[in-house]
Amino acid sequence: MAAPKKGRGATGGQGRPGRSLALILIAMVALTGGMFLAHQPTPRLGIDLAGGTSITLEAKAEPGQEKAINKTNMDTAVEIMERRVNGLGVSEAEVQTQGARNIIVNIPKGTNSAQAREQVGTTAKLYFRPVLTVAQGTPTPEPSASSTGKASSSPSPSASASEKATGDKATGSTPSPSASATTQGRAVTGALKADSSPSPGASSSASAEDEAAAAKLQKQFEELDCSTKASRSKAAQGSKATDTVVACEQDGSAKYVLGPAEVDGTDVDSAKAAIDQNGQWIVQMEFTGGGAKKFQKITGKLAAQQSPQNQFAIALDNEVVSAPSVRTALSANAEISGSFDQQSAEDLANVLSYGALPLSFKEQSVTTVTAALGGEQLRAGLIAGAIGLALVVIYLVAYYRGLAFIALLSLLVSGILSYTIMALLGPAIGFALNLPAVCGAIVAIGITADSFIVYFERIRDEIREGRTLRPAVERAWPRARRTILVSDFVSFLAAAVLFVVTVGKVQGFAFTLGLTTLLDVVVVFLFTKPLMTIMARKKFFASGHPWSGLDPKRLGAKPPLRRSRRVNAPTDPKEA
Repeated sequence: MAAPKKGRGATGGQGRPGRSLALILIAMVALTGGMFLAHQPTPRLGIDLAGGTSITLEAKAEPGQEKAINKTNMDTAVEIMERRVNGLGVSEAEVQTQGARNIIVNIPKGTNSAQAREQVGTTAKLYFRPVLTVAQGTPTPEPSASSTGKASSSPSPSASASEKATGDKATGSTPSPSASATTQGRAVTGALKADSSPSPGASSSASAEDEAAAAKLQKQFEELDCSTKASRSKAAQGSKATDTVVACEQDGSAKYVLGPAEVDGTDVDSAKAAIDQNGQWIVQMEFTGGGAKKFQKITGKLAAQQSPQNQFAIALDNEVVSAPSVRTALSANAEISGSFDQQSAEDLANVLSYGALPLSFKEQSVTTVTAALGGEQLRAGLIAGAIGLALVVIYLVAYYRGLAFIALLSLLVSGILSYTIMALLGPAIGFALNLPAVCGAIVAIGITADSFIVYFERIRDEIREGRTLRPAVERAWPRARRTILVSDFVSFLAAAVLFVVTVGKVQGFAFTLGLTTLLDVVVVFLFTKPLMTIMARKKFFASGHPWSGLDPKRLGAKPPLRRSRRVNAPTDPKEA
């Protein structure tokens, strides 16, 4: 009695295939809805299809410092290159690591490729600059009508706001007094005069030039808007170490006027995040011999100043990473403390270390594709996919007849899932559909069709053994399932290995192949098998119609198994 109950339970478990079909339908509706809600109705196209420039850079380290090429520094390099590309006004540029030593920069059409190559290929510039003045990151308001010819008072951030803007302090802090735009202007003008230091015999034209330069700088400072990445990157673009510049805080909360660089990033010997005796996160720096002398000299000067002139800015590519204030002259070792958590301390230490490490990049390849050529390649890829799909359809219809209906519906479901997921992966992880990825999708058509063929052939084998369709469908599934899983596992493993060991566009092929292989398993389990169970109850398939693809006569089926057992029983010597 136990065996029949088990059999009935198994049959009953297969009696509700509609649940699986409903589940995959809900998934399709949710993905399609998410695609339109994200305003991404089509997958993002890669450079080779949409047009643009793709630059592959390989990290290079100085002899004896190979450890400089590590994940932390590579990630920092990616952030720096992203800021530089944004500074060119580029939208939707992609900068990402590939492998352990390579960075891929994809810049869409409409960008000066030569300028982009120069920006992303040069080593990052890290400088320590004295702060001349600081204000909120938004443009300074125009003077009100009630002003008497001078800029109206525009209070600078309070001490607490200043702390938020600068991010941290060096061994202490000095409250920043309120300052008007006029006061800031005088600070800039005075700083420029001090920097120029004209000789006693200099002509009056030099003084006029200084005034003009100060006025220009003051105007730039007042108009500077640090609210967007593009404006922050452009703020001090093209400036030199010896220039007095305007710059933005990385988060856009503050803007600065910075004096000429006093210490170079290469003067930093090492930097690390640590915990002090009070249990607070700090950043510890050590300088080289020459760097220690320069740092001691500038901190000695800054310690005698009032806020904000007692601050020095740590500027990476002319964006202020931190602007701690100084209370005493420092030498070979320095300590930056303040409102750090572990992550922010490690980030600052990484920036400081990056300036010290001799890490540069060499171009491996530069590929430029016009939009017209990209369109032609996409068109060719779609035509190839359509031809491949048409050949598969013709084969299925000619050989499997009615079963081709189930296979085509399964291919349609697989196509919808693949399309919507690839469209959503664009804004989610930056996935872009390039030409190799299109090739991966075309190959996936054959992999998906192969899974249907395996299942159909198992069903036909059961019918050849004399079973009717409904039990044949259930008995064929366990064996077909094992074969499908093994086949898809091999395909997915190949795609995963290819994705890990390759760089560049080949990864697009591997990613698409792996994604569609996983979706093949989902479609076969949640759609093809349940749909086949439902179709087996329909007279067209169950009766073995000649156009069903399951005609017992055409398949050369044996007599029904039950009749065969009754005939063979008396002739068995052992049973007789």
